Amino acid sequence: MNRDLHSQALYQAADLRRIEQLAADQPLMERAGLAAADLAASLCAEAGAAVLVLAGPGNNGGDAFVAARHLRQRRFAVHLVFAGDAGRLPKDAATAYQRFIDDGGQLADTLPSGPTWGLIIDGLFGIGLQRPISGVHDELIHAANALATRLGCPLLALDCPSGLDADRGLCRGATIRASHTLTFIAGKPGLFTGDGPDHCGTVSVAPLALDAEQWVRPTARTIGVDLFADWLRPRARNSHKGSHGNAGILGGADSMVGAALLAGRAALKLGSGRVYLGLLDPQAPAADWLQPELMLRDPVNLLATPLDALACGPGMGDAAVARDLLDSACALDLPLLLDADALNLLARTPQLEDTLLRRATPGRPHAATLLTPHPSEAARLLGCSTAAVQADRAAAACQLARRFRATAVVKGCGSIVATANGDWFVNTTGNPGLATAGTGDVLSGLLIALLAQGWPAPQALQAAVHLHGAAADDLVAGGHGPIGLTAGELIDSARHRFNRWVAPRAG
Repeated sequence: MNRDLHSQALYQAADLRRIEQLAADQPLMERAGLAAADLAASLCAEAGAAVLVLAGPGNNGGDAFVAARHLRQRRFAVHLVFAGDAGRLPKDAATAYQRFIDDGGQLADTLPSGPTWGLIIDGLFGIGLQRPISGVHDELIHAANALATRLGCPLLALDCPSGLDADRGLCRGATIRASHTLTFIAGKPGLFTGDGPDHCGTVSVAPLALDAEQWVRPTARTIGVDLFADWLRPRARNSHKGSHGNAGILGGADSMVGAALLAGRAALKLGSGRVYLGLLDPQAPAADWLQPELMLRDPVNLLATPLDALACGPGMGDAAVARDLLDSACALDLPLLLDADALNLLARTPQLEDTLLRRATPGRPHAATLLTPHPSEAARLLGCSTAAVQADRAAAACQLARRFRATAVVKGCGSIVATANGDWFVNTTGNPGLATAGTGDVLSGLLIALLAQGWPAPQALQAAVHLHGAAADDLVAGGHGPIGLTAGELIDSARHRFNRWVAPRAG
């Protein structure tokens, strides 16, 4: 599945259990093991290669037994290490175990020495793990990771890398670091956020002949272009700068003017008809000579300018004047984006929250609020630790959206976008090149440009987050990063990618 174009349904463990119960009459384990064997065979560089299979004490181990049986039948040299008690296996897993034995398969309880593995398969623990791994399972995980690294062989995780919380993307102690993950029935959120991407490698889905969305509503979705495609509209030839919105950006206090300039340049190059910057620094320049199309003015005049959307926060600082300006901005009847310092001011100023909440009334349908915190800013808003936010990123995003009646994103690896009605989405674009100063300011500029052009808040945030990551991916693919990638480089890359999205619809 093209992760850029198509949204993918995601399910947490509880909803997957419901699907499994509804499909209990179908041979799901046999289908899972066969799909795993098919992928495993394709990953082996040589036919008949030695394959190390690690099988655990539950149904994930059952999937591994089925895969091992099929690989043996295809003449692979399968060595299976069983870290469990055959007498305590669940029913389907016990059947898979017995069929493997009856087919001539043999078990070991320790890693064999000698073979040069062409592939390692992790079938120790699946999606239901709720505790840190310890003992022999801990040892097997460390050994499998070390072997895969030393030999340079693929490491295939079945359903979810053992040790990873598939709901939250959180490592629970020792965790398999897979090169490939074959997940069953549907995707899981934790594979794409937090620690997930570092441990899953390339993720593919084996639906097991089920259409999960016909059985149970997805818990969440990945972000794909299809979610906002209706707003990717080619421009009319008979248009002018007034047709494409006035975007405002409030920020740029002393020594932080660059943050506002980055946001403004991004907004301009993503199509805002006019971009106005209200800079708090009394010594701010009169013009941006690298981007003279930007219109710079003092903050009070900015708030009096007819705007279609306003972003507050890039380089805004925490002085009293910034707080007063933010209070005035929150009272405006237009889409409002709060980022960076605006979020920190909001976190420690209760009256600002009251002003913000008054925006979400039936009489102000156009006064959408959007929040774009990184995990530490989210923690300040929620009154908890950054670690608590990272432990359940989706819950934090949903709590922010609900509390502030806003559309919110918790940024980071696998950014989570949430709406006030409880829907949430996981972004799958982006790379470590984004971990540098100023990239959040560029995101604010991309987002405010879409809002100024009339995009609804949920689709604008989905698109901006997805575009931001895709722009970084395009740069890395072209050899520009991830190490040393700079925020300013994202702007032209984002413009190029966005126009590619729009171009197919121009005909």
